[in-house]
Amino acid sequence: MIAPVSQKASAKLNEICSIYEHINHRHAKDILILSFPKETLEICSTLKKFKISSSDIKAPGGNESPIPKKFSNLLNPLGWREVKLVAKQIIGETTGIEEEVSLETHKIDYVKGKVAFDLEWNAKDQTFDRDLYAFRTFFEFNRISVGILVTRSNDLDDYFKQLGSYKDKYGTVREYKSKYGASTTHMGKLIPRLNSGRSGGCPILALGITKAILI
Repeated sequence: MIAPVSQKASAKLNEICSIYEHINHRHAKDILILSFPKETLEICSTLKKFKISSSDIKAPGGNESPIPKKFSNLLNPLGWREVKLVAKQIIGETTGIEEEVSLETHKIDYVKGKVAFDLEWNAKDQTFDRDLYAFRTFFEFNRISVGILVTRSNDLDDYFKQLGSYKDKYGTVREYKSKYGASTTHMGKLIPRLNSGRSGGCPILALGITKAILI
């Protein structure tokens, strides 16, 4: 019998998946519900509270964007922390000439227990390669059991076209939709990478932000 907390996590996660585009890679949903229901409930609560406005979308990118900060404001008080994996390997042990090699990965934005959570709102699409490699390495070293990766759904593309134009720092008139181009992070760039196995054996729940969370 499924524990009550897992039943609650299942209901909440199904609710989130009805709002966000989702890809359940390597049975990530089942692992989250059955093995990490408390962490799943915290993530679901965060994703339910998370809303973005047109002003958020129009804001400058990079560290100035308010969207990643919204997740930090919700997750940090719950104990989700940025983590970097550092591993060491010994090469040549059987020959008597040993060499220690350090292996480091990109930091994962939020980790709690054995659940990892990362957000890519509007970076270069190659960032997904770095994220999936980090998830894969953390998983292979038994640091995490499952990952959640949130990005934009292509459902937002039509909305971006409606936002009009602005002047960049050089005074050039640009359309807001150009900030969210084909070569940036979105589900259309993430799904092929998952299907090609770039995350190794790590189960990943990929979630795409849709118009359903706009205010």
